[in-house]
Amino acid sequence: MSVSIVALGTEREAASGGAGQPGLVRSYLRGSGLVAELGSPAPSRLRARILGGVRLEVHECPRWDIFDSDWYTSRSLIGGADIIVIKYSVNDKTSFQEIKDSYVPMIKKALNHCSIPVIISAIGARKNLPCTCPLCTSDRGSCVTTSEGLQLAKEFGATYLELHTLNDFYIQKYFGGVLEYFMIQSLNQKSSEKMKKRKKNQKRHRVQPPQLEQPEKLPILKGEASHYDSDLHNLLFCCQCTDVAFYSEDFSKVMEAHKVILCSVSQVFMLLFNVKSPADVHDSSVVRTAQSLFAVDTGAGLSVPRGAAEPRPPARVIVKDSVFCSCLLDILHFIYSGACQWERLEEDIKKKLKDSEKTEHVLEKVKCILKTPGKLNNLRDGSSHQIKQLYNTSLRLFFNTPVLADVIFTIQGATVPAHRAVLVARCEVMAAMFNGNYLEANSILVPVYGVSKDTFLSFLEYLYTDSCCPASILQAMSLLICAEMYQVMRLQHICELYIITQLQSMPSRELATTSLSIVSLLKKAKFHNSDCLSTWLLHFIATNYLIFSQKPEFQDLSVEERNFVEMHRWPSNMYLKQLAEYRNYIHSQKCHCAVM
Repeated sequence: MSVSIVALGTEREAASGGAGQPGLVRSYLRGSGLVAELGSPAPSRLRARILGGVRLEVHECPRWDIFDSDWYTSRSLIGGADIIVIKYSVNDKTSFQEIKDSYVPMIKKALNHCSIPVIISAIGARKNLPCTCPLCTSDRGSCVTTSEGLQLAKEFGATYLELHTLNDFYIQKYFGGVLEYFMIQSLNQKSSEKMKKRKKNQKRHRVQPPQLEQPEKLPILKGEASHYDSDLHNLLFCCQCTDVAFYSEDFSKVMEAHKVILCSVSQVFMLLFNVKSPADVHDSSVVRTAQSLFAVDTGAGLSVPRGAAEPRPPARVIVKDSVFCSCLLDILHFIYSGACQWERLEEDIKKKLKDSEKTEHVLEKVKCILKTPGKLNNLRDGSSHQIKQLYNTSLRLFFNTPVLADVIFTIQGATVPAHRAVLVARCEVMAAMFNGNYLEANSILVPVYGVSKDTFLSFLEYLYTDSCCPASILQAMSLLICAEMYQVMRLQHICELYIITQLQSMPSRELATTSLSIVSLLKKAKFHNSDCLSTWLLHFIATNYLIFSQKPEFQDLSVEERNFVEMHRWPSNMYLKQLAEYRNYIHSQKCHCAVM
């Protein structure tokens, strides 16, 4: 390694000429005990060996005209320096001012923000001290003051030294101590950079460990949007499983409907169909509304006996209010569509009646019918109020209860009551079963095979509420099988998403020790036409290959499935082979493995 020092300026006064004792740096090198060899290949250059063999090169430039004549050479000289020494005589104010104004900016430009140490040496004893009298100006500009030298060093970011004479103390101890400090700092920095470069080259030529690629992204399973409201709304048009018929006062039929749907949104209909008694209703306005609007034909039954061989005819309900009766179809559309499109109901009734008073009268009746404690706020807010009634909350009241039930499922020795209207609206298979040429169409008791009672109850709960919460992956798979049996595709997708979410959240340690058979889930998913889940499970097994390949169930995969897993396995065979070769190389080199 080497250290380059550039010494600029002179320590002599301009009037004293060039004769006399040697310069500052040259005097230091001749008297220093660190210098082993000293040579001078040119008058302005010195070469020496210090600190046990480190090469030292000194470029002395006593004249500043190098910056005026050759900017490229001076810039290269400054740029290649490790330490810069600027010298001036304290008794030569003119030269100092020229250095400060003309040459220091050039040096700054040549350095270009490099962190090279600079030593500014003010040499000599001041001969003519400036007078402090404000009226005397004769000797004020004859020498350079300490404050001026410090200001220059501050602007430069340099170390400032004052050498009153070039004796052994000032040269070796004072100036030499600072210079040696910067030389050691320069050598440490170069040694550090050299070590970094060597490590970088060693790393470049060293055999690198294999790169583990990222596993394939698992297929994304998208959920299906709910069609709960549309299912119930379509029930009104298909007129299947109706058990109530509305008539006008002249006994002409207006519309058929379903008790369970009407009772799920209104206590008025609960009173009408004996689901509740007047004593159960704490709001007297509900009782008055039921009595003033409707009357049940006593000649028709209100409920369906469990043991009946055939369904009873629909209950006959007389609508006493003729204006309300004329808008009954629009009101039933509003109720069956979720009872949440209040503005549309207002518009439809306004177009039909074309009378503001009659419109307001009908809307007030509808508000009284739909008044439900805990569900709605004040119902007398005018047309700006929007009524909201959630079927999936209201129909839950009739789930697994005999109230208004017209079908009873027998399963594993137990009975489960249900309502044909809900089943027909929500499940196409049951709609065909109850309305086709099947025994179930005219039977109250319907046996169920192939599923457990708990699974079937979860299935019915979804039909009534449009939601399901499986307790485990196995229960979700059982519910998926039931959903596939009755062709309820959205429930099937919900179960698939639940299974995927649970498996993705399972830590690797739990996955390795669980008794749950993923291969068995794969077989069931394929058998029951759950293509999305089966594809995802295959990718899941391939992604966790090192875990599943150690399990006995891995042998139950078919040849086609095994080939798929081997093709998409992570980590790949190629990576494991490269890793084994790298480990062998590391052990042969007797060095630490960066991977294993």
